[in-house]
Order: sequence, then C-alpha cells, then structure tokens
Amino acid sequence: MKNVRIENGVVVGTAGDKLTSTNPLAKLLIRNFDNQIRHYLHAAHPQRLLEIGCGEGHVTDIILKETGAQVHATDISQALVDELKARIPSHRLTLEAVSIESMALRQGFDTVVCCEVLEHIDDPEAGLQRMAQLKADHYIFSVPREPLFRGMNFARGAYVRDFGNSPGHIHHWSTSAFVRLVARHFTVQEIRTPIPWTALLCTPLNPGRHV
Repeated sequence: MKNVRIENGVVVGTAGDKLTSTNPLAKLLIRNFDNQIRHYLHAAHPQRLLEIGCGEGHVTDIILKETGAQVHATDISQALVDELKARIPSHRLTLEAVSIESMALRQGFDTVVCCEVLEHIDDPEAGLQRMAQLKADHYIFSVPREPLFRGMNFARGAYVRDFGNSPGHIHHWSTSAFVRLVARHFTVQEIRTPIPWTALLCTPLNPGRHV
C-alpha cells in the first residue's frame, strides 16, 4: 500500500501521506494537531523528556523546537530511528530502537510523550501500566478519534477495502472511551480534540518524585 512502511510484518509508518499532503484541509488538520501538542508541551515545561513511538519524527521536531529539553526518543523500527538520527543531528536528542513492551523502565524523565502509538500495540493497557511506572510528572497522549478518523479516511478514498481503517490500527476509541482507559492509570488534566484526534495531558494517579 502507498505510504505504508512494513518491517518484519509490522506496520511501522503510515504518516507520510498526511504530513506531506499539499491539500489545504489536510494541512489545516495537521496544524491544529501540532498546536495542541505545543500547548501541552508549554504546560509541562519538560527538562528531560521520553518520546515513545517517534516514528518519522514529526512530534520529535515539535518537541525540539518548542522546548529546551533533553529528549530520548524510541521507536520499534531501527530503520526509522536511523533515518531520524541522520535527519536531526541534535545534541539534545538520543534515539533507541525498542518496543514499549521491552523498553527499560528508567525513571528520571519528567515528561513522557506517546502520540499515535497505543492504537497499534496489542495490549494498550499494559503499555499504559509500563508508562505509569516511569513516574514522570506529565504525560501527553494522542490517538485517532473514532469513528471520525476512519470516516474521514473513507471519505477521501483511503483504505476503502478496510472501511477507512489505517494499516496497523488494531484498537479504536472515541474520546470518552480513551479517557476512561487512560484514567485507570493517570489523572487526566486536560482533553483536547483537534479533528480527527483525541489528545490528553495527564499526571500520575499517585505522584511520586522522579529520580
């Protein structure tokens, strides 16, 4: 499929068509999403930030431009990590190819960013539990808002055979359903819904001092 990257049978990237689109509406939607991430980053004031699932580096770029944080970005794809390392040779950025299930639970990060990842993993509940163990001060999450996301894909003729479902998306949440899931592990401080996404700013349920 066009703009779909698969490694070892796993979809590791589908964002290219949206992020490089010249369609004015697509550009507006991406800009609105970016603005919500910027808003949450300004609220969190990160100094040491962990990004889980950096992919092609779209959110990584925003983090580096909007903050002065030291950033450790991870992704399941070694190829994407290598490409991002070559594209952004920042002294504030380190990268690691590792899955959320197998990453080391190193505390010391004050902010964790996990955007457009949880819908891809087999057990998002376990992923949230692992992130909670990092004991960061702030967490930023985003996922596609369903069924709007699939409906918009279908309307533009994308992934029609799968009724608009993007490759690799194995979980689908409305805003309220995603909030309920996340609230089992975090305190949801703010909810924003830039079409067609849900974005949350969260703090720990049981705040603990990171070390």
